[in-house]
Amino acid sequence: MTRIPTKPEILDWITSNPTLTAKRDIAKAFGIKGAARIDLKRMLKELEAEGHLEKRQKTYQDPDRLPPVSVLQVTGAGSDGDLYAKPMEWHGTGTEPVILLVTKASDPALGEGDRILARVTAVKGDAHAYEGRMIRRIGANPQRVLGVFRKGAEGGRIVPIDKGHSDEWAVGAAATNGAKDGELVEAEQTGPKGRMGRPQAQIVERLGDPSAPKAVSLIAIHQHNIPDDFPDDVVAEADAHTPMELDGRTDLREMPLVTIDPSDARDHDDACYAHLDDDPENEGGHIVWVAIADVAAYVTPGSALDREARKRGNSTYFPDRVVPMLPDRLSGDLCSLHEGVPRACIAVRMKLDAQGQKLSHEFVRGLMRSPASLHYEEVQEAMDGNPNPRTEPLLEPVIKPLYAAYAALVEARQLRQPLELNLPERQIVLGDDGTVQSVNFKDRLDAHKLIEELMVLANVAAAETLIEKKTAQLFRVHEEPSIEKLNALRETANAAGLNLAKGQVLQTAHLNKLLAQAEGTDDAELINLTTLRSMTQAYYSPTNFGHFGLALKSYAHFTSPIRRYSDLIVHRALVSSHGWGDDGLTPADIDDLEQTATHISDTERRSMMAERDTTDRYLASYLSERVGEEFTGRINGMAKFGMFIKLDDSGADGLVPIRSLGGEFFHFDRDAGTLVGADTGITFQIGQQVTAKLTEAAPTTGGVALELLTVEGMVVPRGNRTSPAGRSPRRKAGKAKHKSSKMSRKVKRTRT
Repeated sequence: MTRIPTKPEILDWITSNPTLTAKRDIAKAFGIKGAARIDLKRMLKELEAEGHLEKRQKTYQDPDRLPPVSVLQVTGAGSDGDLYAKPMEWHGTGTEPVILLVTKASDPALGEGDRILARVTAVKGDAHAYEGRMIRRIGANPQRVLGVFRKGAEGGRIVPIDKGHSDEWAVGAAATNGAKDGELVEAEQTGPKGRMGRPQAQIVERLGDPSAPKAVSLIAIHQHNIPDDFPDDVVAEADAHTPMELDGRTDLREMPLVTIDPSDARDHDDACYAHLDDDPENEGGHIVWVAIADVAAYVTPGSALDREARKRGNSTYFPDRVVPMLPDRLSGDLCSLHEGVPRACIAVRMKLDAQGQKLSHEFVRGLMRSPASLHYEEVQEAMDGNPNPRTEPLLEPVIKPLYAAYAALVEARQLRQPLELNLPERQIVLGDDGTVQSVNFKDRLDAHKLIEELMVLANVAAAETLIEKKTAQLFRVHEEPSIEKLNALRETANAAGLNLAKGQVLQTAHLNKLLAQAEGTDDAELINLTTLRSMTQAYYSPTNFGHFGLALKSYAHFTSPIRRYSDLIVHRALVSSHGWGDDGLTPADIDDLEQTATHISDTERRSMMAERDTTDRYLASYLSERVGEEFTGRINGMAKFGMFIKLDDSGADGLVPIRSLGGEFFHFDRDAGTLVGADTGITFQIGQQVTAKLTEAAPTTGGVALELLTVEGMVVPRGNRTSPAGRSPRRKAGKAKHKSSKMSRKVKRTRT
């Protein structure tokens, strides 16, 4: 007769052999065959009912005992200096066990949050239940997902909100963290794909209703891992600061340095003032002052504030909130150049000739007091003859001299020829409840351009001063377009009947000439968009490679230290080079410049992506009640799987899936940016005017789907039909194929 093992023997086997816990493995281990398997099955069910075992698919494990090989997370050092950990997964009914890590000299240094694969052994009589010995270190940053939790019979699943990820994640019953069905959650992966093809995950944070309007930016913050809570020591350090006194600074308190910002500005980090130069040798010239908040005086190298500011890299702006680089005590108070209060600043005095060329400049560390915090619209209205009570007393002594200096700078700009793109910017307007009320074009006023030109001038002055003084700094670099992107732009221009000169060193003046040719034509937006896409992305570097787009040899970011860490580094460099104090650039700062440049370039891109994703979700929400309506727009992107349309009225980007165009096969030419129908010969390319029907708008993911109706006024053919006369709205398929060897090959496909 076959001997049936006791319950303790079964539990000991499962604990010692975590990879051999299926019923057949247990039967084989104890030599159980034939009808005795029924008794084994009954005993396993009893152990499960008693809570000693937990069945997972076809295997068993003791929920109150850790398997001998487990994934652990280091929790930190105890008061005795020993290192402790906890299991990444715990399914027992008792308290989560504490594990003492027994390390060897050859083990890597471990810190709080590190994850390791470890061999664990139960111990008795100690404060800890297990001892763990590291096998290997595993990724310290497990893959995370943000999505909507859907409750199931045995836990549930997570539907990702990122429109680029379609795989759902499985969540066990013990890993739901109490999440409710339909709740927005953040989870991290705890295991590979299971039987249903879904990665295993545990919910680490519940974020509430995903459809709530004010959840939109919250989703982006979590999805892109943007730090939005300041550590206690950072807040305490900020709160301990007090306003700066004159204390050896240049006294600028009587100078009418005004701030000019958007009406909803959250901080004021730059102020300006201008007047005619009274030097008889500079007839018609101007003196321009730009004063910038002295953040370096508060955020000193190596401080908690400095570490957190560097970690964040920059502030991130959303329609309904801002995630600041610095705590509000600094960003919204002590470092903000508020009206009527003394504020520490670093200011630059610049001397311009009558044609706007900078003749000289000098920097000072000062104390200023702004007479007014103005916004763009009221400044422009004052200049246009409609001053309000705030701007009227400033019109003659402050506003008009600023515009006079700006007029001279425009003349210098025309000579320099920076890139002059014309791509209107849209602004999302939210109601008090966080819903989208409207999507408007942002007005482009002379007041905006005035401030931009003054800031560019000040940034150039900072870069030139630090070069002259041979001081390390961070440059803002924008390199020339690649040959490949330039050729793609030239091809697009040729297709539109325009010309971009070839065989010479590219200058922004050449691109501006192309943009001028396109102005007022149907291809204007296409040429502007393609020119923008041909540009490289700007970045930070301790090496000066110039700024192509601005047509400048040297450029640094100096004017926004409240919201950009790069500017804080430049401020410190100016402090060091002028000998203004001991809060300047340190040797450690200089040693880390390369790494800092890479890091803050990355955080800048992270913020741009988060801001773009938030805009997509707001626009999808705005359009969600208009599904079925028809819209006009232009093709602004191509891919193998379809094309992207930018809608005219909202600026939303929608996808036309290639499957929605019927059964026809389409040739995709990445270089030419075209899709060409194999049967109809119809050619789709960037810039074409279209009408499309909105078929889906998903606020949670920001996805917008469209059905293409017409291209350049022609009805889009579907499937294997003979195309009408004038089959391609832009150019014959043969011409499009001739553009690339890829397109010249006949692609055959058998349809079933």
